Amino acid sequence: MALVSADTQISELLSELHQLIKQTQEERSRSEHNLLNIQKTHERMQTENKISPYYRTKLRGLYTTAKADAEAECGILRRALDKIAEIKSLLEERRIAVKMSGLYSDADPPRKTMRRGVLMTLLQQSAMTLPLWIGKPGDTPPPLCGAIPASSDYVAKPGDKVAARVKAVDGDEQWILAEVVSYSHAANKYEVDDIDEEGKERHTLSRRRIIPLPQWKANPETDPEALFHKEQLVLALYPQTTCFYRALIHAPPQRPQDDYSVLFEDTSYADGYSPPLNVAQRYVVACKENKKK
Repeated sequence: MALVSADTQISELLSELHQLIKQTQEERSRSEHNLLNIQKTHERMQTENKISPYYRTKLRGLYTTAKADAEAECGILRRALDKIAEIKSLLEERRIAVKMSGLYSDADPPRKTMRRGVLMTLLQQSAMTLPLWIGKPGDTPPPLCGAIPASSDYVAKPGDKVAARVKAVDGDEQWILAEVVSYSHAANKYEVDDIDEEGKERHTLSRRRIIPLPQWKANPETDPEALFHKEQLVLALYPQTTCFYRALIHAPPQRPQDDYSVLFEDTSYADGYSPPLNVAQRYVVACKENKKK
């Protein structure tokens, strides 16, 4: 019954999103006439090689209208982004409900039958579809945006992806990509599943062994302070694996769609670091250990 209800909500939200997209296009078409007037007014001013009081007054009015049009379009786009976030949240809730009930469909994420290549593709898609934080003027990026850590009292929700420090088969400890199953407030411990289905295990871990992954990408153009900086020590997911390793930031992203360039600690190289490798914002977190091993 809950799954049917979620499907109905998702269908309604998709319909509302469709209407918002149409409104965006209508708003943009409506504002084009005013933008064309601004362009033509500037061309006339250049031809006459002067700025008369008439042109000043006219441009002031045109730019005021353009600003109002842009704010209206921005408002519609923010509402559309909110709808997308609601849809993604409902889809995740449905996925978890299906997982907990033991029922699966072909569209569900990793299971024991999933080929490793498919898992790697899903991880890449998760990184690509991580929403970009878009604040209003004066807003500061929230916790879990880019390099900004979670607040001290934050508790990750079931289904959230985290970096988890676990004991390997050989007794060594390693940081793996995991999914939160539950959290016990009484014991202050998480239950997490290894995301890698080839060796799936459930781990019970204390809070200090869990690092929540970013929930938003930071925009380098507007919020560079929310990114790790060059030569900062981090934990980064090694490409084509589900394990996090210590690395130095070689170069932070320059554009919203860019990845970090990182240097993984590697004793097989003379300087102790690998050549630069790209890792998405989704899979780069602060390193709690300061000393180099």
